[in-house]
Amino acid sequence: MTVADDDFLLSVMYQPMFELDSGRLSGFEALARWNHAVDGEISPNSFIPVAEETGLIIRLSDFVLHCACHQLREWQRMDPSLAELHMNVNISGNDIAHRAFVARVTRALIEAGLQPRHLTLELTENILAARIESALPLLGELRELGVGLAIDDFGTGYSSLSYLKKLPVDAIKIDGSFVRDIEADPNDEAIIKAILAMAHSLRLVVVAEGVETRAQFEALRELGCDEYQGFHESAALPPAQFEEKYLIQPGDQTPIS
Repeated sequence: MTVADDDFLLSVMYQPMFELDSGRLSGFEALARWNHAVDGEISPNSFIPVAEETGLIIRLSDFVLHCACHQLREWQRMDPSLAELHMNVNISGNDIAHRAFVARVTRALIEAGLQPRHLTLELTENILAARIESALPLLGELRELGVGLAIDDFGTGYSSLSYLKKLPVDAIKIDGSFVRDIEADPNDEAIIKAILAMAHSLRLVVVAEGVETRAQFEALRELGCDEYQGFHESAALPPAQFEEKYLIQPGDQTPIS
């Protein structure tokens, strides 16, 4: 699904997530992409802050949310092995502050025919730290709805056990900056080890982002990390490429790899 006009093409791509111990596909992260007619691909680091400042982030979030829910439901119908996988969608501070956000999420799920347990919403540490008290009631409503919640970019913001114990979250995602030098920097390894111990004691799933090499993969698996995503396995893909690479094809019994 895309939105297009004469100047830009907005679309959603999907980066697969995998279990570290088994290598099985565990879910996907939906990522907005903007291809400009003149300037080519615009980095999300450029257009998402502008969308937040101008108030367009609500429309952008809804676009990604609806695309992601419909896409996962379509894949579930195509391949029964994907029936229990989750789709992760990033949300902004503006979404958390929006009084109709739970209704927006509910509408996207209903229109796609997707069960709430198959959707996980990601919020960054900085967003949560800035809005912790006002966000708690909304997060509680989302939890009652059955939607999963994850803290993104964990370790780069205001990490505090005082807020972590309050939040009804299911997972944390270790920022790729810690993964990048895990082989060479014992401090990064120590930080990841501490995050894993803390998260597992709170019964949280831990996902490592930005895994680019086999050595990083092996180090994380040895430390006991639960899931990972990154270029080591796959970049974000448009739906057709994802289907060709990972989904069971007609007449096949196993996924293409």
